[in-house]
Amino acid sequence: MADNKIRLQKFLSECGVASRRKSEELIESGAVKVNGKTASIGDKVDPKRDAVTVHGKKVVKQKNNVYIMLNKPRGFITTMSDEMDRKCVAMLVKDAPARVYPVGRLDRESEGMLIFTNDGEFANALTHPSKHVAKTYRVTVRPPVSEEQLTKIATGIVIDDRKTAPAEVRVVLQEENRVVLEIVLYEGRNRQIRKMCEEIGLEVARLRRTAVGSVKLGMLKQGAWRELTAEEVRKLMLAAGMEVKKR
Repeated sequence: MADNKIRLQKFLSECGVASRRKSEELIESGAVKVNGKTASIGDKVDPKRDAVTVHGKKVVKQKNNVYIMLNKPRGFITTMSDEMDRKCVAMLVKDAPARVYPVGRLDRESEGMLIFTNDGEFANALTHPSKHVAKTYRVTVRPPVSEEQLTKIATGIVIDDRKTAPAEVRVVLQEENRVVLEIVLYEGRNRQIRKMCEEIGLEVARLRRTAVGSVKLGMLKQGAWRELTAEEVRKLMLAAGMEVKKR
C-alpha cells in the first residue's frame, strides 16, 4: 500500500490554517490533535484518512486557493491571533473569501504591502531564504545620509553577528530634516532595515513596504485589501521559482 502520509505542519499549511512555522507552534502548544490524540512535532498524517483538529475544530482542506494583498497600517502586529489582545492583521482581512494567513511579516510599527494566502506551497516558496525574492521599502530616516552610509547598506552590515546580504539603495528625496530612501532587500531577517539603520546611526521615522518581487502596492488604501490578479500571482510564483499554476 502506498504511503500517502505527509508531515502534519505541511498538511496544516496546505489547508490554510497557518504557515508551516506557525503550524509547528500550534502543534508544540498542544492545540492540534490527530484522531483525538494530541499531536507532536514530527507526526505525519494521511489527509484522506486521519481526522485533524485545531482548538477542537476539524481541519478541512480548502478547494480554492486565495491570494490577497493588504496595505497594513502602523500599530498592527502580523499574526492571526494574539493572547495579549493587541490589534492584529486578522482584524483587517476577516471578510476575505477564505481563511488566509500572512506570508512573511511586517513589524508593528511598519506598514505597507502584506500578502495573505491559504496556499501553503506558495507561502513557503515565497518566504524560503534560498529564493531571494526582492522586497522593496520606502524608508524615511533622520539625520541626513552620507555616501558612506549608503555604501554600507548596499554592501552589507553586520547585525546579530551576521552580515546582511547585498541590497539596493537609492535616495528618493532629500530635505533638511529627513531623507527618503528606497531599499530593496533580497533576504528576510527580523526587523532587518531598522537594525541596519540603527547600526550606522540613522533613525527610522517611517518604514513602508511598497512591493514584493515586481508586484506593487500601488494606490491601495491603508487598512484595505484586494485579491491579487492572476498575472500578479504568476509573477510571484515565478519570482519564487515555482511552477506556475492555473487559476
